[in-house]
Amino acid sequence: MVDGKTKCIDEEIGALFESRGGSLYGGEGVTQLEHALQAADLAERQGASSELIAAALLHDIGHLLHDLPDDAPDRGVDDAHEYLGAAWLAARFPPAVLEPVRMHVASKRYLCAAEPGYWDSLSEPSKVSLTLQGGPMSADECSAFRAGPHCRACLAVRRWDDLAKVAGLETPPLTHFLEHVRRAALGAPAPA
Repeated sequence: MVDGKTKCIDEEIGALFESRGGSLYGGEGVTQLEHALQAADLAERQGASSELIAAALLHDIGHLLHDLPDDAPDRGVDDAHEYLGAAWLAARFPPAVLEPVRMHVASKRYLCAAEPGYWDSLSEPSKVSLTLQGGPMSADECSAFRAGPHCRACLAVRRWDDLAKVAGLETPPLTHFLEHVRRAALGAPAPA
């Protein structure tokens, strides 16, 4: 059953991706929509909850909410998209969706500090943006990050984010993932 709240969320998200999702994803070979769909598809294939699939789909929604050019990081501008996206989602979703969106950049910073070889695995645009986002975390920042209640979920979304940059990869359409968005917004469990 789709109530008025979730129908509105579907429409808002659909409209954002329709109007802005065709823009390039920060120097990568995919669009914002392709990146979002690939991340959500990876989450779904790994059996993630509807909240995590929604977070994977929406982790970069902040890029669709500002008017900065696609090459803003190349110009030395951090768009703070993780905070913009989390603020937009706050009235629509529970913390299980919000926190991985808000913390996916912090997760990159954490992994660069905590996991040998992670930095080398990043794409060039992701390395450029990392510098603007504060670079690898300090030891104290890493400890605080690990202590967070959503640490594992945030790291999962980050890893799907890193992998969701394959040009020409076929995924289910946005409408397929909107069922997870509805479930996450309502706090309903995913079907077995």
